[in-house]
Amino acid sequence: MISTPKISLRGLRTFCVAAEHQSFRTASELLFITPSAVSHQIKSLEQELGEQLFDRNSRELSLTDTGQSLFEEISPLIDQLNTVAASYKKRGQRSLIRISVQPFFASEYFVPRLSEFTAAHPDIDIQVGTSDESAEKHPADADLSIRLFKSPPDNMPSNLLFPLRMVPAGSPEFKKAMTVRKKKIISEFPLIVHETRPNAWKRWAKTSGISLPENSKVTRLDSMIAVVRGAERGIGAALVPVPIADQWFKQGSIVRLFKEELVADVSYYLVCKEDGARDESVEALWDWILQNFADAG
Repeated sequence: MISTPKISLRGLRTFCVAAEHQSFRTASELLFITPSAVSHQIKSLEQELGEQLFDRNSRELSLTDTGQSLFEEISPLIDQLNTVAASYKKRGQRSLIRISVQPFFASEYFVPRLSEFTAAHPDIDIQVGTSDESAEKHPADADLSIRLFKSPPDNMPSNLLFPLRMVPAGSPEFKKAMTVRKKKIISEFPLIVHETRPNAWKRWAKTSGISLPENSKVTRLDSMIAVVRGAERGIGAALVPVPIADQWFKQGSIVRLFKEELVADVSYYLVCKEDGARDESVEALWDWILQNFADAG
């Protein structure tokens, strides 16, 4: 009887993750191993098969024809194995969901309401991570993310929450000192600018029809929490997102300087990694977010 040679299942799993994302580094992040370990496992698998699976000659990693064929056949089998293993998970075992939320959205809007979900789902642990506010990318290590995109991300389940809307805001004292005549600001009007949106004030002036003073003093800050804090302390006028900053307005620490808003060219999307929607815990958090945050803008 001729025995079938055994192929490393770990190598096949690693291959499928690297093939799906076309990146050894992304595969290492998802598998919690080093990029060199991913490379070593792929090379070992290629040696076992006697075939080259990735084309490493170009600047971007790509599958060879053999690699593409193997991925198409193996990937469904790996998914099936994961499903079978998950069905044997002990009852009462806690689930962990990793969600990446952009910093200001997380601190002012998402986390304050998260207790509603955790109270309803005591068996689910939530790990909230915050990252770069400007990156239009779903983090590789996250099950879900709430991020700004110009359009829905490709090849990932997503749902529009609401467009980014921004309104001029400042301290109550700042507004009292402001003078406007015939839709032109004639008093001093120092500006606070978020570095990721350097032209936002110009766009607001154009769409609102309100003229800003020439040569206004500008303070540039790199996070929205710093922008709002600056407005609160009277440094200048800031464009802040609504309804995310509503608590600041309710507390009276900042006030609207004008009713006119700027609708940005990006929107908040809820995004799920491609295989994450199959997990019941992830689906529960997904549904809760849509019920509580979709169309809130």
